Amino acid sequence: MTDTAATVFKDEPKLHRSIGPTQLALYGLGSMLGAGIYGLIGQAAGIAGNAVWLAFIASLVVALLTALSYASIISRYPRAAGAAYVTQRAYKVPLLSFVVGIAVVCSGLTSVATQSRVMAANVAQIFGWQQIPVEFIAVGFLLLMAGIAFRGIREAMWVNVLCTLIEASGLLIVIAVGFSYWGSVNLLEIPTGLGSDAFFLIILNGAVLTFFAFLGFEDTINVAEECKNPETTLPIGLIAAMVMAAILYIAVAITAVSVVPYGELAKAPSPLTAVVSKAAPAFPAIIFTLITIFAVANTALVNYVTASRLVYGMSRQGLLPSFLGRVHKSTKTPHIAIFVLFAVLAPLALYGTIGNLAAATVLLLLTVFCVVNAALVVLQRRKGEKPGKFEVPAFVPALGSVVCLVLIAVRVSTGDIWAPILAGALLAATLGLYFIMRPIPFDED
Repeated sequence: MTDTAATVFKDEPKLHRSIGPTQLALYGLGSMLGAGIYGLIGQAAGIAGNAVWLAFIASLVVALLTALSYASIISRYPRAAGAAYVTQRAYKVPLLSFVVGIAVVCSGLTSVATQSRVMAANVAQIFGWQQIPVEFIAVGFLLLMAGIAFRGIREAMWVNVLCTLIEASGLLIVIAVGFSYWGSVNLLEIPTGLGSDAFFLIILNGAVLTFFAFLGFEDTINVAEECKNPETTLPIGLIAAMVMAAILYIAVAITAVSVVPYGELAKAPSPLTAVVSKAAPAFPAIIFTLITIFAVANTALVNYVTASRLVYGMSRQGLLPSFLGRVHKSTKTPHIAIFVLFAVLAPLALYGTIGNLAAATVLLLLTVFCVVNAALVVLQRRKGEKPGKFEVPAFVPALGSVVCLVLIAVRVSTGDIWAPILAGALLAATLGLYFIMRPIPFDED
């Protein structure tokens, strides 16, 4: 019989509960808006043509399957590192739980490291700091994110709210300046040379790409222990974030192809800037650069907070060393996890391009979704498991697992061999780390 988290961490303060439904919805929305809509819309239009808005609707349906499963899970077990916890509870296999948790941590870390370099490049351009190495600016930005994360969840949430509103305002500007163009094009037109019988396949291919604009909803479950009434706050906040993101994405997609022909949009280095430049030539271009900086900063902050809570939560489950689960007495934040992550992130930011690693972690994240969806099915069928305040029919997580497997297959079939190879290498490294550490999960409490 192993120890329980309650006994191991009995003298540790708890995380501060201060997040309500509105803050959580904006937290999830900010994470999703930073997932690539500003650049993704051009690539998606190149695949689906004027019907790109249908691709966003299709990807919303796909993403909602897993989002609803996550909402149900967190209403049952409102814990940090919820994906790792529910995997352990369902399968009782510590190795699988460890791999799931580390895969999600890696996803967050690669995102933060990537965003730090994007942020540094934009800041250097605006302020004319070309003489300063981008790597130094990136590390300085990471230090700022660590400081905000350490200061407290309330402060981090207020920064997130500000950045999310600025992010959303950029998309609202696009919609506002281009709204008069609505109705000027055939919104069901697909790229020329493709028969009408290929319409469904084209929309599906577009949906595979636009699905990644919804990634980030899973971040919400990792602040469960800092939410007020998490059993209800988390499902409400998560679903509200998905709905708001979907409305913005569909409206932006319709606006973009109405203003700029989809062929030109696909080739534009900054698609939404091209839309605004054509629809409102007098609009200052620097505004969008500034909005991009806030969007990047927000994504990095959300992922930093999420990763630190994942590490904290895995420590509290016995999957990582117990010192990573300590909470600072005054700030009520997992301070050791925050600064250990900084020590990992700084070299990543200094190293440079990690695009292939990011693509590999996306594959691992889809695999996590498959495992977690299936875990909910197992728990729903197990006698004695207490249902949550937000329950979904068993076909929702089951279908969610199947759809994620299809997305993995489509992603692998694109011909990019490096992402699967790196995903395999990352998995092998995770397995090696597990066998070195030999973690023993705590008893459920």
